[in-house]
Amino acid sequence: MTPEPAFLLHRRPYRETSALVDLLTINHGRVRAVAHGVQRPGSKSRQRLQPFTPLFVTWRGERELKRLMLMESRGHTALLVGEGLLCGLYANEIATRLLPLEMPADETFAFYTALMDALPLPAERALALRRYEWALLEALGATPRFTTPNDFALDPHARYQFDALNRAFVPAQRGWEGRTLRYIEQGSWHQPGLANALKAVMRAALAPMLGSQELRSRRLMLDLARRRHVSAPTSTGSLPPS
Repeated sequence: MTPEPAFLLHRRPYRETSALVDLLTINHGRVRAVAHGVQRPGSKSRQRLQPFTPLFVTWRGERELKRLMLMESRGHTALLVGEGLLCGLYANEIATRLLPLEMPADETFAFYTALMDALPLPAERALALRRYEWALLEALGATPRFTTPNDFALDPHARYQFDALNRAFVPAQRGWEGRTLRYIEQGSWHQPGLANALKAVMRAALAPMLGSQELRSRRLMLDLARRRHVSAPTSTGSLPPS
């Protein structure tokens, strides 16, 4: 096969010297494979096969579990620390949890690539993460319907909550204004004051598919927020994936 652009989503030891890996690829979506020998000390493949590193990969096999044949770097690893690192771990975790194996997800790959460029930049991080989450929802056919469950238009002056069963919005005393939801539907995500509502809508849309099992990356983010609160009680920073 022709070498395919990819990123490592998850890696865990497999037998003595190998690893079981999940990759996000441009043409085949999420691919699971065995990377033989990468656990050996000094392995060049081990050095390349790192999160947030653009890769070229090839594999063999017709079953769900492939054999990774080629791993080459195709660019620089995103240098992530603090919140940027935790956002990257979150992006990897939700893709690993939600994307079926070998389901085409080229748009998700494109927005994941853009996210890697944005994560080191605090001012761009949150919006890039929201774009990636939306692309993932689109790939899964799970984007919210910005109507009521009966397909009535949202009143810009009324308030609504997300109805996960119908992927629509129901009237509620507390919730998001219809006007805010319309901005989200139109992709006008730079509107002032939209960030918190946008994050909440994405989280509500993803929650039914993620289930009750807690995201490890979210727990790490909450722990970071707690430590910051202890060291600086007046801090009010907002953490993107939380």
